[in-house]
Amino acid sequence: MVDFSKHEQVVVIYPHPDDESFGTSGTIINFREAEVPVTYLCGTLGEMGRNMGSPFFANRETLPKIRKQELIDACQVLDMELVMLGYRDKTLEFESKDEVAEHLKKHIEKLGATLVITFYPPYAVHPDHDAMGEATFEAIRKMDQDKRPELWATAITNDRKDVLGEADIVIDTEPVFERKLEAIKSHRSQAEGMLNKMQESSNFKGEYENALQRLQYETFYRVNVDEVGS
Repeated sequence: MVDFSKHEQVVVIYPHPDDESFGTSGTIINFREAEVPVTYLCGTLGEMGRNMGSPFFANRETLPKIRKQELIDACQVLDMELVMLGYRDKTLEFESKDEVAEHLKKHIEKLGATLVITFYPPYAVHPDHDAMGEATFEAIRKMDQDKRPELWATAITNDRKDVLGEADIVIDTEPVFERKLEAIKSHRSQAEGMLNKMQESSNFKGEYENALQRLQYETFYRVNVDEVGS
């Protein structure tokens, strides 16, 4: 059982708009209901994404503005603060890890984070996911040990349980699931395509129910950065 009220400030660090809603929004809602402030450090605007809505309502030129507004809307649903870090989508793996880590460290320390949530590299599927996770781990590694926040990491590769074992934290978001779905649907350009594909399937009901079940449970690993590779 997670005691959401024990933390003073939660900082969520992911690279894209919608990362926070699909994977962590139920957890965020639980922290906010416990009156714990949450801030999202979002790496990019997801401007190189391939999803343009279904049917299309975005194009390569308009997508950054649309995804920025979707992100703002989702953060309003989740009642959390938003900081846009200004990196370019699909290029985080080419940034200096040390420089990104210093950037993140400044934000983490300024906010007084007692918990940081990010991706677990290299078990996060997308190069941007892994790069942001690596930089976050390094940011915490750079901090004085007595000032380091607790670190939870999201792993999403199919082999994660074989390598890392069972997740340390499993949060059932069923009590707040309607708000989680509202946050996901705020990312209209990304979520509508997924829902439409399921609707077109001959097994729509089964696929939809399976998708909802996957979204209902949010899992995290507790990480000691001194025990993982740098």
